[in-house]
Amino acid sequence: MDILKDLAAIVGTEFVTQDPSVLSEYVSDLSFTKGSQPEAVVCPKTTEEVSRIVKWANEKNIPLVPVSSPVHLYGTTVPKQGGVIVNMKRFDEIYEIDKVNRLVRFGVGVSWEKLTAALREEGMRVIMPLAPRAERAVATDHLEREVTTSMVYDYGEPTQSMEVVFPNGDVFRTGSASAPKFPYSPARGANPAGPGLDFYRLLQCAQGTMGIVTWMSLKIQSIPRIDKIKFAPLDHLKDGISYLYRILPRRIGQECLILNNVDLAALLAEERGEFEKLCGKLPEYTLILTISGLIRRPEEKIAYEEHFLEDIMKNEFPQIVLTDYLPGFPKAAGRMMNILRTAWPQDRPYWKSVPKGAWQDLFFITRPERVPEFIERMRSVAGEESYPFDEIGIYEQPIEHNRACQLQFTFYYDPECKASAEAVKSLQKKAFESMHDAGGYFTRPYGDMAERLYDHAASYTAALKKVKALFDPNNVMNPGNLCF
Repeated sequence: MDILKDLAAIVGTEFVTQDPSVLSEYVSDLSFTKGSQPEAVVCPKTTEEVSRIVKWANEKNIPLVPVSSPVHLYGTTVPKQGGVIVNMKRFDEIYEIDKVNRLVRFGVGVSWEKLTAALREEGMRVIMPLAPRAERAVATDHLEREVTTSMVYDYGEPTQSMEVVFPNGDVFRTGSASAPKFPYSPARGANPAGPGLDFYRLLQCAQGTMGIVTWMSLKIQSIPRIDKIKFAPLDHLKDGISYLYRILPRRIGQECLILNNVDLAALLAEERGEFEKLCGKLPEYTLILTISGLIRRPEEKIAYEEHFLEDIMKNEFPQIVLTDYLPGFPKAAGRMMNILRTAWPQDRPYWKSVPKGAWQDLFFITRPERVPEFIERMRSVAGEESYPFDEIGIYEQPIEHNRACQLQFTFYYDPECKASAEAVKSLQKKAFESMHDAGGYFTRPYGDMAERLYDHAASYTAALKKVKALFDPNNVMNPGNLCF
């Protein structure tokens, strides 16, 4: 079998390689996952080329691993059984910015830097996770259901429609993008669901096992005319959580999050020396809230929200002090607003690399009132594993006006020290077991965590296997991920 020749006939000789130095780049990512070396890397440009590659893989029984970003975090694109990497980096066009229907449609290779810059020129913006890397593909984060910093219900599900090449090579468009004459149909692809089943949910968090997405559409909104950022140092985390229960269901604010001193220091610091100073001076937890006025009567909206916040603090939460600045850090407001609204620049070390050089995350969904309980569990596990609790990053992200939240723990370590890496690997495993046993809801399990989680969800695992067998009977799409 001449893989190089077969793939070159589809995409051209310059867009397929078996260079060992290139293949070795795909054996690992920023997680602890280690895989096997692929046999080739192919870079298609069109949906037709992707379809032909998928049909070829079925004929030859060769696994395909789709990759849409140069940065991966969880082992989702590390080949478990070799095969061919389908690198979607050439799908890097922004096809349309529809301000009337408030959506943007773009290829899966488009980066956060490119998309945010294009939208900014049109006076629009897309809702973002916390400080995504500039070079990371936007589609990757949304397919992985990364939680965004905006807790506004309207943007709880930012995905609109997408195009996918299913594991048999068929091309399919989800939601109203399936309407005749798309993209010129009245539907414009602005509804992600139906008619009938929501096929786009089949693709989210599937890690490339159910097909290869070529483009997607996301909701966008106007850039606010007025923004104000508020900080509330928290002496007691429970006070901040109770406060959010009071204000967020009233649709107050845009971005909202709670960070402990470690994560906030890492975000604000420009180098390690500054991180250590900030870490020692910042409060244990800080609530961060932005209020915004969009196009219509922005001053009145800001005034109303500020009055509401002041009234709640005065009459119900006198212990909460919500200010326009972070006491003792005059530059914090400007830095933090920029962090919340732009991608992390490529010319600066990524913020999570500042404390020690490398990190691993543990995140799950829970109810906000349970956050202190899970934090105490983490304190206990860290003590058992001899990892300093005060070096763990803690980030609580409210979801849809505080209906739920994502709680994330970040374990920092020195990548040059094997003992440090092994300690964090053990801590992550033990912490996952503790949080899972206590009812933490892991919607995005990866690696060893996925194996344990699927073992405890027998009926769910059986259903996933049946669905996989229906869509991918030859098991060519990223085999070894999910639960099999």
